[in-house]
Amino acid sequence: MGQIEIEGVLITPLKKISHPKGDILHGMKRSDQGFVDFGEAYFTKINFNEIKGWNKHKRMTLNLCVPVGKVFFVLYDDREKSKTKRNFMPIEISVDAYQRLTVPPGVWLAFKGMSDSINLILDVTDMEHDPEEVEKQDLEQIEYNWDAV
Repeated sequence: MGQIEIEGVLITPLKKISHPKGDILHGMKRSDQGFVDFGEAYFTKINFNEIKGWNKHKRMTLNLCVPVGKVFFVLYDDREKSKTKRNFMPIEISVDAYQRLTVPPGVWLAFKGMSDSINLILDVTDMEHDPEEVEKQDLEQIEYNWDAV
């Protein structure tokens, strides 16, 4: 089954360079597709089987990668003028499936920790955090079958 797409969302394979003393995992360069500007970089941990979300940023672009563990992301598009309105986009990212997920403003995001050890997300955003800029909803507000994940 092919990946369901959401307009403006990018999935970028990332480089992993093997090294006998510890691997190097690329995150983001200024020249990468999806880079808009630099606002801040932060890490989020998500416990095994826990779900965080739903969040939607009004102006912020997210660039998410998972250097430790495994995280199942679900995006939902409710933008009025989007060609992909009402689409869900599930994607699992881990160190074994190492890639970056770029989420444009206006797309809902929730995620679940899939590894029973540490699940760590790096987010490189194009603006500093502004609590007035983000909308939040309880998980039940957007119907998704998290039990199937």
